[in-house]
Amino acid sequence: MGNAVEFVKINKYFPGVHVLKDISFTVKEGEVHALLGENGAGKSTLLNILHGVYTEYEGSVLLHEKKVSFKNPNDAILNGKISKVHQETMVVEDLTVGQNVTLGYEPRKGTFIDFGRMNREVDAILEELNCNFRSADLVSSLTAGGKQMLAIAKALFHHSTIISLDEPTASLTMRETEALFQVIEKLRKDGVTVLYVSHRLEEIFQICDRATILRDGEYIETLDVKGTTREELIHSMVGRSVAAVASRLKPSPKTDEVVLKVEHLSNEHDFHDINFELHKGEILGFFGLVGAGRTEIMRTIMGVDQKTGGTVTLKGEEIKGSWNSTKALKKGIGLLPEDRKTQGFMNLSMNYDNIAISSLGKYMKGPFVDESKKIKNAERYFEEMDVHPRRVDYLTKNMSGGNQQKVILARWMSTDVDIIIFDEPTKGVDVAAKAEIYRLMEELVAEGKSLIVVSSELPEAMGISDRIIVMSEGRITAELESNVDFETDSILDFAIGGK
Repeated sequence: MGNAVEFVKINKYFPGVHVLKDISFTVKEGEVHALLGENGAGKSTLLNILHGVYTEYEGSVLLHEKKVSFKNPNDAILNGKISKVHQETMVVEDLTVGQNVTLGYEPRKGTFIDFGRMNREVDAILEELNCNFRSADLVSSLTAGGKQMLAIAKALFHHSTIISLDEPTASLTMRETEALFQVIEKLRKDGVTVLYVSHRLEEIFQICDRATILRDGEYIETLDVKGTTREELIHSMVGRSVAAVASRLKPSPKTDEVVLKVEHLSNEHDFHDINFELHKGEILGFFGLVGAGRTEIMRTIMGVDQKTGGTVTLKGEEIKGSWNSTKALKKGIGLLPEDRKTQGFMNLSMNYDNIAISSLGKYMKGPFVDESKKIKNAERYFEEMDVHPRRVDYLTKNMSGGNQQKVILARWMSTDVDIIIFDEPTKGVDVAAKAEIYRLMEELVAEGKSLIVVSSELPEAMGISDRIIVMSEGRITAELESNVDFETDSILDFAIGGK
């Protein structure tokens, strides 16, 4: 067996960040090769280089021993015979399956699309993949698993010899996952090379031949899956002391007073029977892998999404009747959303407006809003948080990720909320801004506020939390105390669904 893919000294920079550092390894022809690492290890960036999404990088990519450089993903599909199956499947809902599979490359009769031939060719591929839908069906009628199969059918239509799957089972049912594994098995038999990215270790052991581990943008090692253990994989993925990233500088001001109590909280799809308490002055961490249901719980507590069962008790008072984020804010809960670009701030507003939006009552002069009060408030926080550029009249959307996050933080610090939920507070934020945000969290609890921090970065969750609640696939699998139970490998094990 020759090499299907070879990466040679790949380096990739984004403004101010060295994302991939000298990555070199090979993938053999006809193997299922796992790409592993924590969120932010560089897996997706590497795949994007392979597929021609990023064309600016240092180093070389070889396919079947020949150096390639693709202009775009289309070029990679046509000339490299290499396809990507995305986690969020890219489909045009209003077209048929056949039109989606052949999009842009439809078989033609003169100037017209030859639908008969298209449906025959696509049906033959769907048949081969054991799909229960056909070329003429509308894509809008497919399940998540069906759309995933459609993406694989598309790769086969283009005769791809290398296919990458990025978290393909994240939104699939057990049965759909089984069907996917049978297809991967078949592809392997047909000599197709599969690159497989997943957080679910049991899947890696089930279908992969070898696994390459990346950590913080560096190549760690390539292991033979049959000859390795779950512990070795986890250790390889995490393998660093946790204290280096987030750590508490002051003693915890946590008290016994319960400010938020959640009992048997459920919704239809994302989480079931959730029970926990938040204490005054506490930083409570929620750790889990993507799709564990943590964000959905927080949105439900905030009243953005509705629950189907269970109760939420706030400062001793059970929340009854209709509940929404405005009422939550009045009752003293604020949320820093994960997706700050679309939910965190108003795109066309300046910093001082975004900071004042949740506490307008403070800036009134009679019936009018006093702009100068808003500006003064913003300047105070800009100074305190070391925001750059130091311009409160700057559009928030033009700030860097870390500084946007500080603007949103200032917004909640300007209100009188006692409970703040941080959803992935340092996602896409550089190390210096992270340290700043951790320091602010400590200040907030010192002032008597209570925080919930949802994080997919284990070192962060362990470094900053008094307690950690670990979730896997919509359920709580563990509740751990900081000084006793924080242990990297076992927390990851709980997050992967272990007991």
